[in-house]
Amino acid sequence: MSESAKTPADFWFDPVCPWAWMTSRWMLEVEKVRPVEVRWHVMSLAVLNENRIDEMPESYRERIRPGGSSWAPVRVCIAAEQQYGSEVLGPLYTALGTRMHNQGLGQSREAIQAALQDAGLPASLAEAADTDAYDKQLRASHKEGIDLVGQEVGTPVIAVPGADGEQIAFFGPVVTPAPKGEEAAKLWDGTLMVASIPGFYEIKRTRTAGPVFD
Repeated sequence: MSESAKTPADFWFDPVCPWAWMTSRWMLEVEKVRPVEVRWHVMSLAVLNENRIDEMPESYRERIRPGGSSWAPVRVCIAAEQQYGSEVLGPLYTALGTRMHNQGLGQSREAIQAALQDAGLPASLAEAADTDAYDKQLRASHKEGIDLVGQEVGTPVIAVPGADGEQIAFFGPVVTPAPKGEEAAKLWDGTLMVASIPGFYEIKRTRTAGPVFD
């Protein structure tokens, strides 16, 4: 099947979020079982929550304040995209997520540098973690995704073309472990079905398990 015959699925992620990571691994499975091509974009939980820091638990506040640890990976991602093109985001996200989540290395400079090496990118991009040089572009990418779904969500945001030409966009799904094979296909088909209904907003239940990285 040609690339042009595939449905583009735009996926906005913040690499620090373990739940977005789970969803992204599911989307890679969806690419195998449905004619879908994921296009990666950057969003930021720090940007999303910067005006409601006082409502957050103290431990979370420290991460999203200017200079907090949540800024570093997303700044490196946007710098990589700006310097080398959007096609580097998928491999870099996989490298970052594998080290931060699967291997439990967190958002350390060492983990970021190793991920850059894994993705075939120069280690010098790690310097972007400590600068606001690309924050304008980061905020623009974040806004593009969040404007599709509103402020009362998180990461990831996924958008696909609808039958009428309008974009179908939604937050999530939140799932663990990441479904594979036919289960991945069923979740994709069902998510698109409910998200395409005008006026549909939410299905939710209490999480009883944390992310299962496999």
